[in-house]
Amino acid sequence: MAMLEVENVNAYYGNIHALKDLSLEVDRGEIVSLIGGNGAGKSTTLRTISGLLRPRQGAVRLNGEALTRLKPHEIVIKGVVQVPEGRRIFGRLTVTENLEMGAFACKDQQLNKKNMGRVFQLFPRLEERREQVAGTLSGGEQQMLAMGRALMANPTVLLLDEPSMGLAPVLVDSIFDTIGQLHVGGTTILLVEQNARMALQVAGRGYVLQTGAVVLRDSAEALRKNETVRKAYMGES
Repeated sequence: MAMLEVENVNAYYGNIHALKDLSLEVDRGEIVSLIGGNGAGKSTTLRTISGLLRPRQGAVRLNGEALTRLKPHEIVIKGVVQVPEGRRIFGRLTVTENLEMGAFACKDQQLNKKNMGRVFQLFPRLEERREQVAGTLSGGEQQMLAMGRALMANPTVLLLDEPSMGLAPVLVDSIFDTIGQLHVGGTTILLVEQNARMALQVAGRGYVLQTGAVVLRDSAEALRKNETVRKAYMGES
């Protein structure tokens, strides 16, 4: 049994059929990447898993347990935690206060302290700025904070939505290095990323989405070599 299962999900925005019989699986400890163009349904897939969008048909399961009818905060408590596109940090709160917000469901102060230390180990720059107002951080620092806040929730599955968006190339490398470290540490990750080349370098498997449907699924290595993927998503002619 896969850790995270999405089975034949159909989701809508009003009358717009956004996800069409979409199915995917993420096994424990692996990184799976979703790639596709704008409007392909990548972020909608994560929103559906997180409970922010409720599917009309289909099922989402974590270790065999249905998530489909749970509220978003209940899904977080179960261990499925999303780092949203655009970071969405609390701009008027400090770095530390943002991280503490990520631990809203955990009453174990010792565990929270341990997780805070882990975040600062992964992102030393956040520790340097722990009392700084989050809205004054750079874009790269805000992305680090968004990821750190999610890690404070003890994710069983981490959903990353466009973590490299708007970042300078050197910061993109840093963010993907961190994703690799999380993987080595055993974190299970479902990654949505426009930078298909980077996504398929860090992932073990991938799914290609077009207009809300999975059109291709394979190992990351096979997708990197696939001529259609290379031309459509890696900018090769």
